[in-house]
Amino acid sequence: MKIAFFTETFLPKVDGIVTRLTKTIQHLVAAGDEVLIFCPEGCPSTYMGAQVVGVPAMPLPLYPELKLALPRPAVAEALERFNPDLVHVVNPAVLGLGGIWLAKTKGYPLVASYHTHLPKYLEHYGMGMLEPLLWELLKAAHNQASLNLCTSTAMVGELSDKGIQHTDLWQRGVDTELFRPELRSEAMRTKLLGGRSDTGKLLLYIGRLSAEKQIERIKPVLEALPDARLALVGDGPYRQQLEKIFAGTPAQFVGYLAGEELAAAYASGDAFVFPSSTETLGLVLLEAMAAGCPVVGANRGGIPDIVSDGVNGCLYEPEGPDGGAASLTAAVQRLLGDTSERQALRHNARQEAERWGWAGATEQLRGYYRTLLGKPDLQLVA
Repeated sequence: MKIAFFTETFLPKVDGIVTRLTKTIQHLVAAGDEVLIFCPEGCPSTYMGAQVVGVPAMPLPLYPELKLALPRPAVAEALERFNPDLVHVVNPAVLGLGGIWLAKTKGYPLVASYHTHLPKYLEHYGMGMLEPLLWELLKAAHNQASLNLCTSTAMVGELSDKGIQHTDLWQRGVDTELFRPELRSEAMRTKLLGGRSDTGKLLLYIGRLSAEKQIERIKPVLEALPDARLALVGDGPYRQQLEKIFAGTPAQFVGYLAGEELAAAYASGDAFVFPSSTETLGLVLLEAMAAGCPVVGANRGGIPDIVSDGVNGCLYEPEGPDGGAASLTAAVQRLLGDTSERQALRHNARQEAERWGWAGATEQLRGYYRTLLGKPDLQLVA
């Protein structure tokens, strides 16, 4: 098959969408498919055998890490030369809308996928009143597609409820070869602790430092557990505000880590705390689980698809007048409180992660593509 992707985010940016895309492209090419990617400029010209076309882009004012690429005639020309069997738009915003328009005008079958819960992000940027309008815009865009893929059952249900048609589940995936418990190390713990004493209660947050991730909810946990330590791995537009919020607490801002160093960070924590209640999936939770780090996440969005409370991690309730602070603190205390129970959670977390390889997720996607292209002789992989 020949597949053209339009995505608003790609390398060198690092986030859950880019991780899913890069792993998907790797496995599509390995299966013999031809892949063309349109994305904001600054990207490599090729990736794992796929051709990449960078499109001039401007930073989004509220979120400068995200670049808006405006479609232009060169995009249409490159797409026509490639002549894909289908077009797949990832989180359509600006470039993705161009992809939708080109697919419809040229008659290419169209798949769209929903990865970022943008309507729920608005309230964290003081624009909650625009949520109904954004849903209408998303509905208009996604309903152009013959198939709309979501990364959790909760998002399949929510998009269907909002009037988005032809929704289905694109199963989760994680690299269980990179993220593994064996990479736990004292040297990495020392780095994460930033010179503080090791009390055996090292909390981890790994991911983008942005307002919608609700990272400030971890501060009351530190106040309630004075012997806990926190390492924040990653960067983003909210870092300066978070440094002020966590001033005077045992929190260490580590910055970006990658590859085995990142995997070692996951494996070296005592609890992975992910307070965000806006996740469509929460890929970092799966990575933490693969590394054998027990997790605490919100009982919202795609997270309950991954975390079974008391089995492979703990869930907290993010609502309430205190913003879920008491529930989050109680969940972290529960996870840290019993060493033998924590070891059981580590074991079960790793077992859950091992169920979800990228090869299976990509073969499921190829099955959706085949069905859309009218090739029913090949069966879907569940």
